[in-house]
Amino acid sequence: WDFLILFFCLPVVIFNEITKKRLLEDVSCRIVPFMEVSSLGVTTFSLCALGIDRFHAATSPQASARPIEQCQSIIAKLAVIWVGSMTLSVPEILLWQLAQDTSPVSGVVTEYCTMKPSSNLPESVYSLVLTYQNARMWWYFGCYFCLPILFTVSCQLVTRRISGTEKKTECRGTKHSQCESHLNCTIIGLTIIYGLCTTPENVCNIVVAYMSPDMSKQTLDLLNLINQFFLFFKCSVTPVLLLCLCRPLGQAFMDCCCCCCEGCSPDTASSEGSADSKLKTEMSSSIFFDKPRESPPPLLALGTPC
Repeated sequence: WDFLILFFCLPVVIFNEITKKRLLEDVSCRIVPFMEVSSLGVTTFSLCALGIDRFHAATSPQASARPIEQCQSIIAKLAVIWVGSMTLSVPEILLWQLAQDTSPVSGVVTEYCTMKPSSNLPESVYSLVLTYQNARMWWYFGCYFCLPILFTVSCQLVTRRISGTEKKTECRGTKHSQCESHLNCTIIGLTIIYGLCTTPENVCNIVVAYMSPDMSKQTLDLLNLINQFFLFFKCSVTPVLLLCLCRPLGQAFMDCCCCCCEGCSPDTASSEGSADSKLKTEMSSSIFFDKPRESPPPLLALGTPC
């Protein structure tokens, strides 16, 4: 979803700031806020799901022998996160619409998006959209800011407390405990980046809600632009941070890039090198599922260029 934000929303916003015209006109006024709010929901619920997974890893009676989670289960969780985030963002499509304004100095007609429900909506839908608009600031602050941070902090505190009691009976520095600590640091890093990038938007929303009559339209547009670029910064940093902190994921990503660049040459040297790197990735990827490997898999099963 971060890549969708960067590849679709970022060019639309830059085009609007340069030309003062909305690319795709009214469609972009509705789709861009919808995708941006959905991005906040996807990140929020993903952090909550990761916190639950770390809590289960810490409280499992056989934490060192947890089975590998099936692909269908992972896809089902991702579907719930994405569909739920997009469903909660549907009011954004009905809330925004395209407006035009003429500059009193230059006389140039500029297009901008305004938060004003259309009067053509049915009365029941119109009242619901107005209710959402009035509660939008606190909904943002409670669901998309406080929920992931409090959820992550609570799960980390419980996990550390349980891990601290277990360390008294187990030896320190085991591979399993190191993997758990590494994954916890990854989730904390993602939460810190998310919190830092969403704090300005929530502060601006609260300030605008109580001081908007005293602020000019240029100031409001500037604050909205700053909030959007903080969101773009978060979408740019999060994948890089994930690839850097999750070593197996980063190694697999680099292997795929190298394989595509080399054209999957079938020579023996590259085959052996790819088999060896894939073997290392398979062995190190066990940190995601907490499953110990009694013996490494045979090289013959992995002897392909990719």
